[in-house]
Amino acid sequence: MQLEIMPRKKRLSAGRVPLILFLCQMISALDVPLDLVQPPTITQQSPKDYIVDPRENIVIQCEAKGKPPPSFSWTRNGTHFDIDKDPLVTMKAGLGTLIINIMGEGKAETYEGVYQCTARNERGAAISNNIVVRPSRSPLWTKEKLEPITLRSGQSLILPCRPPVGLPPAIIFWMDNSFQRLPQSERVSQGLNGDLYFSNVLPEDSREDYICYARFNHTQTIQQKQPISLKVVLVDELNDTIAANLSDTEVYGAKSSRERPPTFLTPQGNASNKEELRGNVLSLECIAEGLPTPIIYWIKEDGTLPTNRTFYRNFQKTLQITQVSEADSGKYQCIAKNALGVIHHTISVTVKAAPYWIMAPQNLVLSPGEDGALVCRANGNPKPRISWLSNGVPIEIAPDDPSRKINGDTIIFSSVQERSSAVYQCNASNEYGYLLGNAFVNVLAEPPRILTSENTLYQVIANRPALLDCAFFGSPLPTIEWFKGTKGSALREDTYVLHENGTLEIPVAQKDSTGTYTCVARNKLGMAKNEVHLEIKDPTRIIKQPEYAVVQRGSTVSFECKVKHDHTLIPTVIWLKDNGELPSDGRFTVDKDQLVVADVSDSDGGTYTCVANTTLDDVSASAVLSVVDVPNPPFDLELTDQLDKSVQLSWTPGDDNNSPITKFIIEYEDAMHEAGLWHHQTEVPGTQTTAQLKLSPYVNYSFRVMAENSLGRSLPSEASEQYLTKAAEPDKNPMTVEGLGSEPDNLVITWQPLNGFESNGPGLQYKVSWRQKDGDDEWTSVVVANVSKYIVSGTPTFVPYLIKVQALNDVGFAPEPAVVMGHSGEDLPMVAPGNVHVTVVNSTLAEVHWDPVPLKSVRGHLQGYRIYYWTDQNSSKRNRRHIEKKILTFQGSKTHGMLPGLEPFSHYTLNVRVVNGKGEGPASPDRVFHTPEGVPSAPSSLKIVNPTLDSLTLEWDPPSHPNGILTEYTLKYQPINSTHELGPLVDLKIPANKTRWTLKNLNFSTRYKFYFYAQTSAGSGSQITEEAVTTVDEGKMAGILPPDVGAGKAVNPRISKLTVAAAETYANISWEYEGPEHVNFYVEYGVAGSKEEWRKEIVNGSRSFFGLKGLMPGTAYKVRVGAEGDSGFVSSEDVFETGPAMASRQVDIATQGWFIGLMCAVALLILILLIVCFIRRNKGGKYPVKEKEDAHPDPEIQPMKEDDGTFGEYSDAEDHKPLKKGSRTPSDRTVKKEDSDDSLVDYGEGVNGQFNEDGSFIGQYSGKKEKEPAEGNESSEAPSPVNAMNSFV
Repeated sequence: MQLEIMPRKKRLSAGRVPLILFLCQMISALDVPLDLVQPPTITQQSPKDYIVDPRENIVIQCEAKGKPPPSFSWTRNGTHFDIDKDPLVTMKAGLGTLIINIMGEGKAETYEGVYQCTARNERGAAISNNIVVRPSRSPLWTKEKLEPITLRSGQSLILPCRPPVGLPPAIIFWMDNSFQRLPQSERVSQGLNGDLYFSNVLPEDSREDYICYARFNHTQTIQQKQPISLKVVLVDELNDTIAANLSDTEVYGAKSSRERPPTFLTPQGNASNKEELRGNVLSLECIAEGLPTPIIYWIKEDGTLPTNRTFYRNFQKTLQITQVSEADSGKYQCIAKNALGVIHHTISVTVKAAPYWIMAPQNLVLSPGEDGALVCRANGNPKPRISWLSNGVPIEIAPDDPSRKINGDTIIFSSVQERSSAVYQCNASNEYGYLLGNAFVNVLAEPPRILTSENTLYQVIANRPALLDCAFFGSPLPTIEWFKGTKGSALREDTYVLHENGTLEIPVAQKDSTGTYTCVARNKLGMAKNEVHLEIKDPTRIIKQPEYAVVQRGSTVSFECKVKHDHTLIPTVIWLKDNGELPSDGRFTVDKDQLVVADVSDSDGGTYTCVANTTLDDVSASAVLSVVDVPNPPFDLELTDQLDKSVQLSWTPGDDNNSPITKFIIEYEDAMHEAGLWHHQTEVPGTQTTAQLKLSPYVNYSFRVMAENSLGRSLPSEASEQYLTKAAEPDKNPMTVEGLGSEPDNLVITWQPLNGFESNGPGLQYKVSWRQKDGDDEWTSVVVANVSKYIVSGTPTFVPYLIKVQALNDVGFAPEPAVVMGHSGEDLPMVAPGNVHVTVVNSTLAEVHWDPVPLKSVRGHLQGYRIYYWTDQNSSKRNRRHIEKKILTFQGSKTHGMLPGLEPFSHYTLNVRVVNGKGEGPASPDRVFHTPEGVPSAPSSLKIVNPTLDSLTLEWDPPSHPNGILTEYTLKYQPINSTHELGPLVDLKIPANKTRWTLKNLNFSTRYKFYFYAQTSAGSGSQITEEAVTTVDEGKMAGILPPDVGAGKAVNPRISKLTVAAAETYANISWEYEGPEHVNFYVEYGVAGSKEEWRKEIVNGSRSFFGLKGLMPGTAYKVRVGAEGDSGFVSSEDVFETGPAMASRQVDIATQGWFIGLMCAVALLILILLIVCFIRRNKGGKYPVKEKEDAHPDPEIQPMKEDDGTFGEYSDAEDHKPLKKGSRTPSDRTVKKEDSDDSLVDYGEGVNGQFNEDGSFIGQYSGKKEKEPAEGNESSEAPSPVNAMNSFV
């Protein structure tokens, strides 16, 4: 079946009217080409109600088209307007538009009237609307004298405006002399009539410049009324003098200024009527007075207010409904309400309607002999009357046409001929207006023509409808057929849609829809065709859409938008914010695929849309940006319900910045006691805006609130008003009450005082009470000021006391305090521990037992027992002044303890003392014990000398710590091949008295590794290792020596004499090196006997010493030294043990009381000698200075005579022994050990003892058995005996 449109010619009958109407509608869709004969058509005209500016020329538009071109004529006020007779009036060439030149000499009022334009050619005449021309008017206000108005506060008032009548009506507003709009509110507002209404007046309404302004927009002028003066007074009655000068009209209302229910100021009464035209804006107004100010509500009695067309203006005093229709008629009720009453006013609304089109008449093109009809249908309220005109003449008096018949709103044509062409006017009118519609009947005989351009290219997106145009014209109406391709058949309607205007629609275009399409138009007079082309494009898609984002203020956010499109189309991507353009801000950056917003602010929140456009389609995707931040601070803090110990705090939350507030934090400040310090009070949920706060007495409170959400905490709010609570007695007592004596005869009572916040009132003091726990004495009490301790004197030694401290202030006492127990002062213990005996466990450990002392003899808190123990190295050193004593303290009431870290094969002496908080008691009798032999330390050194082809000589030094009697040495050695594999091990025993041994019958040019250790009866000691190489057979090695080795003797590098000086956590390693220069060494060490890998430390430079730090106390370590580079030789291993973590050593001598007393006695003696010498010299006695100077050149360095005062032996263990013979200092300021066994060297570490230039002693008395590292030495801060002596000389 072909797709075609072909109207059939049939005679009219009543049953065929719908078909005719259909054909008329169809034909009207066709525009007559302008090259064909046609009646005139009005295309442009001025509005019906035409208000002109009297200062400018009047232009009345009238334009029309037709063939031949139409001519124009005008009527004015119903009669012909001859423009040729008026020199001020001209008509535009080719148009009917009139131009009236009044800017020169004419007046606009002269040309006021009703104008109508007629456009005419040989086919008919079209007419315009009646155009009412009126000049705009902006008259001045009439002069009037306005008397001042005086009212009591609370009265109602209406200030009239009554502007002059202008054209168009003026826009009214109220301002002051400074052209500032007067503020309006629910209480004060402007009515629709321009008056200013006061529901009640207040004193702040008083002013002298209430001015009503009228703005006439058409002429851009503003007129103003005379200012109105208003004075509002607070007195109940007006002053008699003022009242005498007021007329009746000047007193606006006689209602009382007291509170009153509402009454309406406008409209008056309980009901009123309102009429509005369809399509206009319905405005209903209710303004009420009353005190307090009434609130207005609106309802529709017989229906609901339209949702999308209802608006409230002027603080809900005006109800507006836009695009009003007949359905909006009904009764509307406004309700005014305040605390004293409610009133109602009913407005009955009737909606009338000027005529409006239901079906306007359409142009009709017919071929000779065809039938047709013109239809004109309109509606209105009241229903409009329809009348017809032909070529501008009422059809009743127009020339008769036998082909037409009038049937109310329809003209029916049958068998038309060319003379039937004319322009018909339909006029629909009622009392509210009229409609005028022109429609022509054009009788033509024309073959088909296609108006669409040839070879038009249509591009359509796949899966969308494709519309191929085929605009056509012909008379009679052509039929349309569509073909695809050059040889295709007509397209069928089951796949395609053919529209009445010839357009072919492909509902869903696919890729295979691409091609050439042909449109063919036929009627009885001929045929026309046209080809168009269709291309199907891929749709544009957003493959990566922007995503919802939540960011914090000040951060950066990006939205991504990736687009895929047809390769033949060029897309354009734009970004929108809230459907508008992006802000012109440098923070917004757009590149190919994304939008970046930097430094995000609150205003950046919203919907961001990515729009991708091509010439054929557009797609978009949106994402919402939520800008969040910590909340804004709360505000409007208010204190209510103020009681002695509580208050209610309320606040208004700040903006939560798009993140809900989870809680509020309340803090307080005590301006009386701690001004400027804020403390935490409480927290409440984020949904709560009030809090009941518990308060303390005598505090000057201020509060502040902070809000918190998921992003953090807001800044604090402004502080609330201050609130001072009443004073009260303290509700708590001091904490941490203690009683401890500082002297044997006192009791020091201390406590933690209350702070100002806890004092609860002025005059804070404390009542301190005490009594002996085991006695019957009454409580002794004293009231002290705000302090934290009190000393009770004259107490027995170490007696338990009951103590209590109670707070009080000017109001009263705190509750009864708790009783605590304390003790008076301690004294030194009186009894030494008894029955001390020692059990030797092994060579380094002993166990000591003793009997406890009676508790009464402790005279204080028993802290424990302290053991002093020391060793005598040999009998030749027993006369040393200083014997190093070690101390171990055992806490509590223990009666035994272990002494670790003893030296094997040694003689020890110990005693035990009891300790309390005051100090130590007397020492127990000394007990002597001996430690058995132990295994020796490694030999002090091992070196290999005199290597030959088959022998090596070993030399060594005995162990530094034999720990017993050496019985023999053991030497083990084995060869090492070139791949560092070890050969068979040889074991050799050497007598203990040997320090040199030669090994013979060794292999030449072979490296050997030696293991050497000493033995006692307790077992074998630590070994020392070494490596050496027998010399090379020069005869066999001739010719293969490296070129840099001369004829001299080869050098065999080696590291020997590896020594270790260990302390608790570090050790000093030193060695001797023989071999080439510029060798870099390293030290390797590890825990002896473990399988862990060697730890390696690089030696800085070529030094022959190194300090190991970070060692564990009481641990045995193995160590060796090696060389970096190709030589790769390593020293023998040595084993050492770090010292144990010992208890504190004996206090320094310089802090002992007896030593300080001795120094003072010496100083006093020297002072007496100086005084005696001075007296003798003044008496003239002979003083042999020269002889003494010759005998002693420098008295500061002379040795002390035995009779000049010497230092005896002292002990830093508080042993009070008789003084012994002192040492002498030689003149070269050195201390030589061989001069005396009592040398000062014995106080320190042997060779470390020396003197400064001023004679002071360097070093300190140390209990360590190993030598300190060089970098770890510190000079003693306490003065030595010699140092103290030299300071007096």
